[in-house]
Amino acid sequence: MCGRYVTVSSIQAVEQRFNVKAPTPWASNVNVSHGDRAPVVASDKPGEVQLMQFGFTPGWAKKQYYMINARAEGDRNAVNDPSYTGAMGILDKPMFRKAIRSQRCLVVADAFIEGPEREKLSKPYVIYPRDGQRPFALAGIWEEWCDPSSDELLRSFAVLTTVSNPLTQAIGHHRAPVILDPDREREWLNPETPLGDITSMLRTWNAKRFNAYPISSAIRDPRRNGSDLLEPVGQRIWPEFTHEIHSTLEVFGRKESQSRSRRAAEASDTSRGATPPSDLAAEPRHATWGHQQGSLFD
Repeated sequence: MCGRYVTVSSIQAVEQRFNVKAPTPWASNVNVSHGDRAPVVASDKPGEVQLMQFGFTPGWAKKQYYMINARAEGDRNAVNDPSYTGAMGILDKPMFRKAIRSQRCLVVADAFIEGPEREKLSKPYVIYPRDGQRPFALAGIWEEWCDPSSDELLRSFAVLTTVSNPLTQAIGHHRAPVILDPDREREWLNPETPLGDITSMLRTWNAKRFNAYPISSAIRDPRRNGSDLLEPVGQRIWPEFTHEIHSTLEVFGRKESQSRSRRAAEASDTSRGATPPSDLAAEPRHATWGHQQGSLFD
């Protein structure tokens, strides 16, 4: 499941990345949790950013739900086989079958948080794009629900999940959120896109494009926020020889972070016996405890 994620890019960066306008400002959040309002680009207004509640409630419900995830396979692939290529059962799920057909959204994210299947957020990792291309879009669905006790309208969303890949498997997690290819994001938003094209997007992503490192279990507390939650407590899953350095990080709307990339000193890596893998999809080097290289935003 994908129950926590990070959104710290500036409003201007989001507008530029998704070619949208953001009429309503929002605060950066390194620990987006169920019940939080977060930025999405939805199918009904594809030219602007909207704030919706993380935690999906279907329109027909008599009470509020907080469904943070929707399985792409629905009731199929109950064993979470990572090689599964069968039908996408979400099309038949009463809770999601309307939204997956016509109410899809882009969930704006800079990174997301996962933990092992058993330990969950007691042993969390932050997963982020290796190339620094953020924000990116998690595949989402949205719905509008009317609270019968107050007649208040609530817009909410869920993140779609799919089978694991070598990176999430290295963490020990059996699922992964669906991350959309930038070239197909507008297809995802378009209600007229054929369902066959929609289901073709519900596959797992290329693990070579992302990396992960362990962080403190303090992230479990949904009330906690702040960049310190993303400080590493161990090594990255994939060894990195080029990494991103951020000269500033102001996660609460004060200033957009400026970044540059530099080549890590090969002599230093060689002295530690490190050699770059020929293929990042090969057997990963598991995390060992001890500080390494700095956080996603250093």
